[in-house]
This record gives sequence, structure tokens and C-alpha cells, in this order.
Amino acid sequence: MKWDEGHRSADVIDRRGPRRGGALVGRLGLGGVVLVGLLSVLLKRNLFTELSGPTGATPAAAPSPAEDRLAAFVGFTLDDAQDTWTKLLPPGVYRRAKLVLFTDSTSSACGIGQAAMGPFYCPADEQVYIDLGFYEALRSRLGAPGDFAQAYVIGHEIGHHVQNLLGTERRLREAQRQRGSDRNALSVRMELQADCYAGVWAHGARKRGLLEGGDVEEALGAAAAIGDDRLQGRAGRATNPETWTHGSSEQRTTWFRRGLEAGSPDSCDTFQAPRL
Repeated sequence: MKWDEGHRSADVIDRRGPRRGGALVGRLGLGGVVLVGLLSVLLKRNLFTELSGPTGATPAAAPSPAEDRLAAFVGFTLDDAQDTWTKLLPPGVYRRAKLVLFTDSTSSACGIGQAAMGPFYCPADEQVYIDLGFYEALRSRLGAPGDFAQAYVIGHEIGHHVQNLLGTERRLREAQRQRGSDRNALSVRMELQADCYAGVWAHGARKRGLLEGGDVEEALGAAAAIGDDRLQGRAGRATNPETWTHGSSEQRTTWFRRGLEAGSPDSCDTFQAPRL
């Protein structure tokens, strides 16, 4: 992906600090994260905190120049995605989100964010949170390398911000409360719409000449790598669609590609789609 390495985003909040033994998600991989989460529930203990090591552990080095460059790339991607949605939505609808870079854990209006959770969007404070160690896990553990794989992650989280601004997130939570048995299925449709919105942004980036050869394949590889079926397989569990919350690898790549090809949020209505 072509980008301005001197770019610095005013919408990035940098809370990074020295790591304690390395980012947990980088050591576990997302399949391991699933297992640790299940064990935490069964044992009624926060194993993420325990596995991260004692808070008094000797800190490692501060963020490296390579990580600072990655932080700048994230800021460029964030700004490009937000500029795109400002133009796509009716005037006055889009409010710019903030993106918080953190190390190991941080506070948010949605609770404590852990590196092991992976990137997430908090609708209560309209902020995206990411520990950059996630990208190493994406590359080395999940087999999804490349800068546009990293950009796809930002596009997906900004897609959740768009859902929040349009009221989709609020309507989904209400539907989940009323139809508890459909909770996971509704979550899948929410996540696939965010994938589609990431594709809509990628469509605009391609038109502006930012995409290079192989970029689309990198994004599709990332979408496939974090499909629920792929993660269940990595965790040694049988594939069970009833437990999915984000969608299968095929579904995630299908909806990203749909947004990429159409370039319009109107193509992303996963809630009315008879089949995903």
C-alpha cells in the first residue's frame, strides 16, 4: 500500500509503553486466546492477566523505530478511512473516531482492554483500540502478512464506528436482548457488515491509486485467517457454526470482496441478506 511515511494523525492517542514479556496475543495466537478465554470462564479467574506476568516484571525496551513506523502507518490508514466515510455519508453524519495505541492493557469506556482480545472498537467512547503486537500474531501465527492485511483490520474497526453512528449497533444490541437465541447469529451479521464496510473503504483507496499488487490478496488472507471456523480449527475444536460470532473465513472474504467491488455501503446490508 502506498502511504506517506511522514504522516502523523491527530486522531491517534498513543499510550504505548514498555512491554512486560511481550504482547500476550503475540505469544498465544488467536486460537490460544480462545482457549484461555474458555478456561478463564470455567475457572472464574482472569488468566489473561496472570499469563501476562506480574505487574512488577522488568520491562523490555521501549517501542522500536519499526514499531513507530507501523504506528505512523496505522495513523495514515485511519485518516484515509475516516476521510472516505466523511464523503460517503450525508453531511454532518460522520464524526471522527479516535484510535488508541496501547501496550498489553489499557482502560476504555467498555472496560479494560487486553492485548489478548485483539483490536476492538468501543461504541461508548467512539474509539478503536489496538496493541501493535497483534500484527506480529497476524503475520507469524495466523499466516496473514502484508501491510494491507494490517490496513484491513483498521478498516474493519472503523466499519464498526460507522455502524455506531448509523444506529446499527444500538438496534443490534436491542435485538440481541429480545432474541437471546439469535445472539450469535446477529453478531455474525454485524461483523460481516463491518468487513463489507472495510471493502468499501478499500474500493476508494484503490481508485485513489493507493493499492499495490497483492494488496487485495493480503486483505482477503487476513479476513480468512480470523474466520471463526479457522480459529476453532487452530484451537483444536470441532467447527460449530452455532458458536460463531464473526463468521467463517468464506463469509468474511465474501463480504469484504462485495464492498470492494461495489464501493457503496448500500451493498453491505447483511441483516436483510437471506444467505451470508
